[in-house]
Amino acid sequence: MTNQTDREQLAGYDSVAFRFRPLEPTDGMALHHLVRACPPLDTNSSYCNLLQSGHFNATSVAAVLDDELVGSVTGYRIPDRTDTLFVWQVAVHTKARGRGLAKSMLHNLLERMMQEGVRYIETSITSDNEASQKLFSRFATEQQTEMVRSIMFDKELHFDGAHDTEYLYRLGPFEKVIT
Repeated sequence: MTNQTDREQLAGYDSVAFRFRPLEPTDGMALHHLVRACPPLDTNSSYCNLLQSGHFNATSVAAVLDDELVGSVTGYRIPDRTDTLFVWQVAVHTKARGRGLAKSMLHNLLERMMQEGVRYIETSITSDNEASQKLFSRFATEQQTEMVRSIMFDKELHFDGAHDTEYLYRLGPFEKVIT
């Protein structure tokens, strides 16, 4: 939920455009702090976020405002299915929410990745993450493509009961990005 201070800070953001770029190796710690500030996202180690920013920067996008990382989409191409981008996490800082930033980052990343032969997006979402479910469902509808949901990692079978079931959402095929 956005608090009063965040709303005041956003007052001038309507006329300012977010700058999109691939993550950079120096973004690792900023990405780590951003993800920690965005529950219910799973927090990974800072080392993992450094690898995402360095090794997987071509398959990720950073949203920057006033030199601050306020959003990111991290992902990677599935090695044996290079036409598929797996979106690991979508993070938007509370002070940048309500502006369609998550959808804009997905558009930016998909447009870039389609030039590399990507035609599908996959992601995993738990049943309690309604924001991500809505984001990807709306994205599929707006892009006029299919979305199929199945179990990716079962709570009991894969997580020993320690984590909620992760549902796989597969979107595509994408023929072009509709903005």
